[in-house]
Amino acid sequence: MIWAIVFLVVIIIQRLVEVAIAKSNEKWMKSQGAREFGQSHYRLMVLMHTAFFVCLITEGLWLEPTMSSLWPIWISLFILTQMARIWVLTSLGKYWNTKIIVLPNAKVVSKGPYRFVRHPNYVIVTMELIIIPLAFNAFVTLFLFAILNQIILTIRIQEEEKALMAITNYEEEMKSKFKGVLLPPDVER
Repeated sequence: MIWAIVFLVVIIIQRLVEVAIAKSNEKWMKSQGAREFGQSHYRLMVLMHTAFFVCLITEGLWLEPTMSSLWPIWISLFILTQMARIWVLTSLGKYWNTKIIVLPNAKVVSKGPYRFVRHPNYVIVTMELIIIPLAFNAFVTLFLFAILNQIILTIRIQEEEKALMAITNYEEEMKSKFKGVLLPPDVER
């Protein structure tokens, strides 16, 4: 049980650090003339991620306080996703954010995982929303948030691609890149 709590606390601390990085990057980007898009769905995304942790704690630690017997596998996969997340963050640098903030006429980042996939961070988040509940045997949380995440990503990716295509070289740079599994179809201008 103590390892489950430690694991959860580490995840929550990581998310808080990411929010701090995002706020710093947002301030810098806006000082450079960046514009924000998708504000209407952003609150829903934050609410969904907050609800994920509430449900995970309720189901995984309170109702069924046991880690999966396969927890070493789930923790190993989680660590791999975090390595991929660091790759995403370091590839984007000051352009990484939890919000859709786009610097007009900026050259789109096409290094790191962006050489292969248009939205690697969303693939990572999707994997986390599967792996973390599996580590806690929180199957209701798993199924509920797998569905909610895909709904949010369908809205978000369309909004993000529309913004990037409108004011950057995104369309040319990313046209041949894989969008990822379960992501929405191409967006038209």
